[in-house]
Amino acid sequence: MSSIEKKAKTPVTDDGGFAIKDCALAAIATGRRAQNLKELRDELETIDPACLQYHFWGGLLRPVFDDPRFNNGFARWVFQSLHNQPLAERLSVIDPTDFDGPDGLRRELVDVIEEELDRREVLPWTSREQQFHFIRSQIVVFSTKRVIHDPGELRDAVSAMTPSSVFYHFIDARRRTPNGVDDFSTWLTDLGDEKYRSLCTRLRGVDPYFMTLVEIREELMDIFAEYLGD
Repeated sequence: MSSIEKKAKTPVTDDGGFAIKDCALAAIATGRRAQNLKELRDELETIDPACLQYHFWGGLLRPVFDDPRFNNGFARWVFQSLHNQPLAERLSVIDPTDFDGPDGLRRELVDVIEEELDRREVLPWTSREQQFHFIRSQIVVFSTKRVIHDPGELRDAVSAMTPSSVFYHFIDARRRTPNGVDDFSTWLTDLGDEKYRSLCTRLRGVDPYFMTLVEIREELMDIFAEYLGD
């Protein structure tokens, strides 16, 4: 990957600064849907990875008034429309950060659903009004016009970030950066200073999936205060 391509995927500026950005999540209908578990399994085999991104992470950027026990759209649908709580609970504990990419996550979803299909003699259907609609996500990125050049500014910078900015730099970054890590780790690594190595390791150890964006922001502030001072 060329340096130009790399910079297009990270917030690192030409002079080595960190450009703080914000984002919004656009939900785009795919026209693909499922009315039972078999159809859900079949669609998952070939669905756009952006659908997995939306149904696992989209709830962080949009109001969700569903049962908080179920962390992704697949689990919520299985519980609410198919009334299969045990399967919904199995799907809900799948953590997308455990997989290197969408293919592994896709395979885990399919495997769990196939196990349920194998043990069922009767296949429950939901009504047409309650079909699962596959939605794909598209990130719309905005510049905040703020750039920091000293890692010591990170705590204050993060404290001023909107939740959607935290999402962009700490969650969406794992999808688009060359090494699949958050933007802060990418920038600190690019600075080439060994003293930031343990900080980067700590950042990469934070699992954001079962946290709110506000909780993630507070966790990041605490980490930067611990490693870089107030």
